[in-house]
Amino acid sequence: MTKYISVGKILNFHGIKGEAKIGYSKNKQDFFLSLDAVYVEKNKGEYQELKIVSARPNKNFLIVKFEKIDSINDILNYKGRLLFVPETTIRENLDEDEFLIDELVGMGVIDKENNNNLGFVIGVSNNGATDLLSVKTKTKHVCLIPFVKAIVPDVDLKNKKIYINNIEGLLE
Repeated sequence: MTKYISVGKILNFHGIKGEAKIGYSKNKQDFFLSLDAVYVEKNKGEYQELKIVSARPNKNFLIVKFEKIDSINDILNYKGRLLFVPETTIRENLDEDEFLIDELVGMGVIDKENNNNLGFVIGVSNNGATDLLSVKTKTKHVCLIPFVKAIVPDVDLKNKKIYINNIEGLLE
């Protein structure tokens, strides 16, 4: 069974010819523009393909025209719907040091210097400058760790461990 991952959302219509105003993940404009199709979830676990005829940037959004959607009424049926691609499409386009959020959530956080278990990842967010790992420590505190190479030098997907340079004050 194909697993799908959200890559954007139909925010509204644009014009009268069925074009859609699309919101997408930060810094992923080029990825979205390279797609030939996206999917919307029709029913739980059932996806419908929307072939992309054209896509262009417009401010912080994309304007996308889908095949067989030719009017405002056609596109309004999709307003507010998330857009998905198969997980394999995402994986093929990941850079060397990029990961899927669901791969990181639940991973143990280990002090690289002494191999101590510090906690585990409960989420990933972005503050506009960098990605942040939300880590629940052994003392039940939630701390934000910048997901940068200087602090997070190694991610071991196979063993589900993230090694960090635990600098003073990081997990307080």
